[in-house]
Amino acid sequence: MAAAEELSGTTGTTRACRALGVDRSGLYRRRQPRPVTPTPTRPPPVSALPDHTRREVLAVLHSERFVDKAPAEIQASLLDEGTYLCSTRSMYRILESEGEVRERRNQLRHPAYAKPELVATGPNQLWSWDITKLKGPATWTYLYLYVILDIFSRYVVGWMVASKESAELATRLFEETIAKYGIAAGQLTIHADRGSSMKSKTLAELLVDLGVAKTHSRPHVSDDNPYSESHFKTLKYCPSFPARFGSLEHARAFCVDFFPWYNNEHHHSGIAFLTPDALHHGRAAEVLGRRQRVLDAAYRANPERFFNGPPRVPAPPTAAWINKPVPLVAAEVLR
Repeated sequence: MAAAEELSGTTGTTRACRALGVDRSGLYRRRQPRPVTPTPTRPPPVSALPDHTRREVLAVLHSERFVDKAPAEIQASLLDEGTYLCSTRSMYRILESEGEVRERRNQLRHPAYAKPELVATGPNQLWSWDITKLKGPATWTYLYLYVILDIFSRYVVGWMVASKESAELATRLFEETIAKYGIAAGQLTIHADRGSSMKSKTLAELLVDLGVAKTHSRPHVSDDNPYSESHFKTLKYCPSFPARFGSLEHARAFCVDFFPWYNNEHHHSGIAFLTPDALHHGRAAEVLGRRQRVLDAAYRANPERFFNGPPRVPAPPTAAWINKPVPLVAAEVLR
């Protein structure tokens, strides 16, 4: 359009528009733009509240009596007292003009919980524990399974089945388990979620007396206690796990069979397919060395079967983390 305007001065408007493929009427409109008509100021409606009434309504809304109530609740209270200031919608408009259309109640603000970052580089450094419900003989009846798990080796160091969830029972289980493994002061950290038994004063006092540190998951964050959650899934997906337990003795009999199998026979994918018992009691190198010798013999016998060269057994874990920190370089990339 600007080129046509410039060319029209020498060749004429019609020829310039034809040569450049520009609409001639558009060029004329460009030369003579329409005057901008100012938008008339709209007078306030007759029903609008005068300024002094708005200030009066706002003062009522800000009063100690009504500051944490919704406009509909305020309106109802005033009408019960024979007072009418304005409509409920007008109250909302006044609050909106003041930037106060939001949650007005004085509510509890939960603190920001720190993300737990824990690591174990060997057995009996970091234990995780939790309680899960087992369905009892009748609908809405439950038994309670307490399990303490070593995070590094996935070894179940202690368990108990009870008819109730109790801080006293949990305290007794920890007292016996810590004594069984000879845990020294300052050696162990125990991690759990924020259940009532986990946060009980009885258990906390015992751990302080024994020199054992404790940490807790953030509320509603299951990933902060992944090892216990994963273990309970293994338990409940076991083919012999019943739909219901007929009694407390039935549940204990099942666990008496399950936990030795889990510790001594179950090859855990998270620990190089070792059994928890082998890793917990320092036999990982022996077991993996024996497996490697079998693989070496298979390779020597039939090397053509191994396209990627001699097979190697997976390396044993060197550390187990709860919420491993993200390296600073990776964190910058993620942003």
